[in-house]
Amino acid sequence: MKKSSKRRLESFGRTISLISTAVIVFIVLSILYFVTSKGISTFVTDGVSLGDFLTKSIWNPGTVADDGTPLVGALPMIAGSFLVTLISAAFATPFAVAAALFMTEISPKSGKKILQPVIELLVGIPSVVYGFIGLTVVVPFVRSLFGGTGFGILSSTLVLFVMILPTVTSMSVDALNAVPRHYREASLAMGGTRWQTIYKVVLRAATPGLLTAVVFGMARAFGEALAVQMVIGNATLMPNSLVTPASTLTSILTMSMGNTVMGTLENNVLWSLATILLLMALFFNILTRYIGKKGAVKK
Repeated sequence: MKKSSKRRLESFGRTISLISTAVIVFIVLSILYFVTSKGISTFVTDGVSLGDFLTKSIWNPGTVADDGTPLVGALPMIAGSFLVTLISAAFATPFAVAAALFMTEISPKSGKKILQPVIELLVGIPSVVYGFIGLTVVVPFVRSLFGGTGFGILSSTLVLFVMILPTVTSMSVDALNAVPRHYREASLAMGGTRWQTIYKVVLRAATPGLLTAVVFGMARAFGEALAVQMVIGNATLMPNSLVTPASTLTSILTMSMGNTVMGTLENNVLWSLATILLLMALFFNILTRYIGKKGAVKK
């Protein structure tokens, strides 16, 4: 009536798995609670209006306005983050989908032999290297072409375009490979050309996976800090041009977090910016799951 050694080993493995899962859930919930509690201190403890924080465009936490309210308008950083993310995703998506189609539909053998090492190389390059290349190559190029200082959203977009391209390309390849082979065979059997099959069958069947790839690329671009900080100019001003200095949520956080005292307004507003980043990360994850659920094949 005693448990066998295999049964005891199975119970031990199940216990370890449950403990590990509980620890991971506890850590995630602790991070959510810590960041959120610090972030809402700006509005609960310091009395800053949430509407002013999200809509005002003057960022100077150390001073107050004539009516005594702190100048902590985060709109320039929020706008900069969204502009950089959307434009870089718009640039990267056509190149990523084209590369994925070349690797899966047009020339699978030579395409993987040429592009796969390039993608792996781009993935392995650290963010600081991307930022340094952007600082020494992209910024002077933008300056010579459009004038100004060269720092701004355009330079950040070009750097992020290269950074998120491997992510979107790899996930696009997986999405295209997931399309059943008989879809292609049926289209060709009905007289469709290869390009008609790719456009009307393969791409449409892989649309949920491609959208998921784009969302993942946007999440990577939205949360990137160091590379963007080196090329965007870090000016807390509303971006009125792609070639004027601007800022993002991550760039202000990396620049200012070490220069504030815990518990002060200057520190609390930075935690509020971090809370916005956290909420956007959750939004991207929920959107990815929603797209995946909509694109799942119903049995």
